[in-house]
Order: sequence, then C-alpha cells, then structure tokens
Amino acid sequence: MALLVNIRHLEEDAVQLEGELPVAELDMESIDELIHLKQPLLYDLEVQKVDHSFLATGSLELTLECECVRCLKPFDYRLELPNWAVHLPLEGEDRVAISNDCVDLTPYIREDILLEFPQHPLCKAECGGLPKKAAGKKKKSSSSGAGQTKDVSSAWADLNKLKF
Repeated sequence: MALLVNIRHLEEDAVQLEGELPVAELDMESIDELIHLKQPLLYDLEVQKVDHSFLATGSLELTLECECVRCLKPFDYRLELPNWAVHLPLEGEDRVAISNDCVDLTPYIREDILLEFPQHPLCKAECGGLPKKAAGKKKKSSSSGAGQTKDVSSAWADLNKLKF
C-alpha cells in the first residue's frame, strides 16, 4: 500500500495524512549493507492544491537499524525529517504521474530518505573501533622476515650513497 493522495479531494480543501508506511513499500532493502530497515515509516503530512500543482508538507520519521563502521556493533539511528516538503506540478513537462485520480508520494519520500542516510554510521562519535590485540601476544618474526628487513634497509643505504 503506497502513500497515495487523491487529487479530487484536494479541490475542496487540504488533506491531512497521518500513519505508518510499511518498509516493503519503500523498496530499500538492499541499499546499504550496514543499514537495515525493519520498522515502518511514520508520517504526518498536509497536502494542498496550489494553482496547477500540489504541495505536501509535514514530518517523516524512520528508525534505522545500523551497524557501526568502526566496531560493527548494532545500534538504532533515528532518521527525522521534521520539515519535509515536496512540490509536484500537475501540468507541464515535469508533471507528476496520475493513476486513478491519485498521486503516489512514495518515490519522493524514498528519495529524500536516501539522501538523509548516514554515510558512515557510528554507534557514537568517540567509537574506538574493534578492540586491539594485547601487546604481550605479539607474533615473533621469523629469521626470513628479519633477513627481508635487512635487505630492504641495505637497498635504501645503497640508494643514499648515490651522488647526483
């Protein structure tokens, strides 16, 4: 069930829309591997006709289940668009598609939600990432590894001897 607005209802007065939109309607399941949508979108919108177009304004809220990019811990991120608005023309080249006297707001909502997704979700700003290995458990280098280091340093030493 998409978020539809009947334009015939707008001819009389503004329409108030309030409710939940299932995540399946947003069609954003595989957008980001660290961000998952499990809870419905909450919306509170007012739609009104303005000349040969209509204007939808209101608020959108969605809880994202994220994984921290540093430590991979799961956490919830509240995505809020308190002053969301979209202006859709009913005539001209950029007119919105009308089906059975209804306009679907879902694609416009989806686009604005995607623009608000966190680029690098962090559980907290000071997240230090995955725990470091203990200093006492350092892997001892083998003799072949030590020889490689010596060869590399001698190569640099040879280059440093060059005079230009």
